[in-house]
Amino acid sequence: MQNSIEFDGHIFALNAGDSSYLMGLAKSGEGKKYLGHIGFVKRVSRPSGADALRTSEYSFISEGKPGDKCTFMDGFPFEYPAGGVGDFRENALEIENEAGCTAAELVYVSHRVYDGKEKLAGLPATFGDSDKVKTLEITLTDEVLSLDVILMYSIFEERNVVVRSAKLFNRGEHALYIRKALSACLEFDGRDKELITLPGSWARERYIDRQQLGFGRHIVGSKRGISSHQDHPFIAVLDRSTTQESGELVAMNFVYSGCFMACAEVTQHNMCRMLMGLGTDTFKWKLESGAEFTTPEVVVVRSSNGLDEMTHDLHELYRDHLIRSPYLHKKRPILINNWEATYFNFNEEKLLDIAWEAKKNGIEMLVMDDGWFGVRDSDNCSLGDWKVDRRKLPDGVDGLCRKVNEIGLEMGIWFEPEMISPDSDLYRAHPDWALQIPGREPQLCRTQFVLDITRKEVRDYVYESVATVLRSSNIRYVKWDMNRPLTDLGSSGLPADRQGEITHRYMLAVYELQERLLGEFPELLLENCTSGGGRFDPGMLFYSPQFWCSDDTDAMERLYIQEGTMLLYPLSTMGAHVSDCPNHIVGRTTDFEVRGMVALAGTFGYELDITRISDDDRAMISDQVAMYHKYNDLVREGDYYRIASARENGSYDCWEVVSKDKTEVLVTFIRQRAYAATRPPKIRLKALSPERTYTLDDGRSFYGDTLMNLGMVTDKLWGDNKGKLYHFTSNM
Repeated sequence: MQNSIEFDGHIFALNAGDSSYLMGLAKSGEGKKYLGHIGFVKRVSRPSGADALRTSEYSFISEGKPGDKCTFMDGFPFEYPAGGVGDFRENALEIENEAGCTAAELVYVSHRVYDGKEKLAGLPATFGDSDKVKTLEITLTDEVLSLDVILMYSIFEERNVVVRSAKLFNRGEHALYIRKALSACLEFDGRDKELITLPGSWARERYIDRQQLGFGRHIVGSKRGISSHQDHPFIAVLDRSTTQESGELVAMNFVYSGCFMACAEVTQHNMCRMLMGLGTDTFKWKLESGAEFTTPEVVVVRSSNGLDEMTHDLHELYRDHLIRSPYLHKKRPILINNWEATYFNFNEEKLLDIAWEAKKNGIEMLVMDDGWFGVRDSDNCSLGDWKVDRRKLPDGVDGLCRKVNEIGLEMGIWFEPEMISPDSDLYRAHPDWALQIPGREPQLCRTQFVLDITRKEVRDYVYESVATVLRSSNIRYVKWDMNRPLTDLGSSGLPADRQGEITHRYMLAVYELQERLLGEFPELLLENCTSGGGRFDPGMLFYSPQFWCSDDTDAMERLYIQEGTMLLYPLSTMGAHVSDCPNHIVGRTTDFEVRGMVALAGTFGYELDITRISDDDRAMISDQVAMYHKYNDLVREGDYYRIASARENGSYDCWEVVSKDKTEVLVTFIRQRAYAATRPPKIRLKALSPERTYTLDDGRSFYGDTLMNLGMVTDKLWGDNKGKLYHFTSNM
């Protein structure tokens, strides 16, 4: 369906996919034009939104002398609401002037429409060719502040998605202080709604939480300097009746990796105001005269066909318009990481033993994790000292890499570039390079401090530390880790009136470092990690095609973690490994075969000592490697569907991946818990061609409409934590 952006002098209509994003202008008796949100709805052919703005209810919107302005300000559905002048709902913008007063009132000035999409300076953002993306920019102004706010909207071919950001420009003579600048706001009927968020903690990230949406403000967010394990930069408001396959919803996902805030507020008039953007508790930005500030991007998505449609629009948007890596459509190398195999206790001989055994079994890459530098025998020293430990690697990283390559494996390496240990040569030389507040003892977390990479000299040191190793060795993969939140928000590199900028400047510095790294090493496979999945968000996917999903590698725990992750992100972005048992996080033992099935949903690799596992498990690796090569193209490129959730039914988990041409299907069925006197579940597949015949690898055949409407009885599995793969092919 053709995408378009239309304006009839009163209503803006952004027609994207099957949806229309509608805004309208309301003119006051003073002649000011206010921009209001009409709705993000199923596509309308001839938009007419005057009634939706309810302008007849406000005496302020009338000819002649305006009436009660405060009532108007507190009820009108502003497209980009500002605080301080009568709107008492959650707002998107708070500006403080040099007198210390906080208020803003934005009115419409102009707009422009163009093909394509401009980059956001210093920020990750969606992209696209001019024939597939259209952009609308609307300029609002506050004449008292001499502040222009440019709202930016882009729509994509065939996607029910609008991406939004805002640019603030100070055209006055005096500095302004931005205390709050969110990126997106919507308003709609708030009755009978539910809220979906993805809360968690370390090692149990992105658990799906669905609850009734009542009156008041429902806020999720992060103050930690990272998008965090505890909250995720995602929020969805949906009808109570919405399911995987049917029902209405609107969702937001933030293309940013630092502090954020998302809010759904049901107001006195049963309207829901939904907002997302930069976190406000640690943020205050000085906007000098003539300067501009750009907010990160929010992806706004709607669906009339339940969670499945939302998931597909996000997956396709991120694959086509966010992830830039040359590995996006490539099979990733099957790697083995030595972390859970050895922790800090390794040397070159041990790593080569693992490499030899890995090569015999079809594994393609050895990744050397933490412990190769400084005197790093535990996690309480040496971060920042990125010089090889010759006790462990007498021939250096380059020597080890050469020997690993001679075995026939590629090599990867772990860094934690953003951190510094108090017990390190770097800290002894530059104690001021750690984030710290003058007069206060800086907080230790995981026995480390955070480097103040808002300072250029620190960024340059960090970059050269990583790049020097990569220049000297044939390293093909980097795991970029970050293992603690930001505290002690003080920087000697910033004046007093800019200390509130630290968390955002820190995130801009991370983006700058990774952009620089990929510029020098464009073929590098970069996997981001933040103590597991603490910064797994669209912002980081702009730089790396995959992210370590969670430090919890237990297959049963991963069912919940990966379900929440797959709700938003393509399967190919999830770092997932087969690890040792009993599992090092939860102590559970799961069959080696089932661990492989669960890891198959992601990038697939190993996190164990292959030289010490049982002969039976080691013999199974070759089969799992073959499994990966057989199915990865489908898993990586196909369409994902959730069939059943162990989180909901307490018994079994099931998901499906269907090829774009609907000729190949892979169903993963995991029986998490067995119950007495029960029959194997029947599952109904999705998105098949009804008239086709689908044949399992064991020879059984079904018509597509039978599998979708009647379903298929799963095989009986004996015991807890068992699994089965069902692979169908169709040749008509």
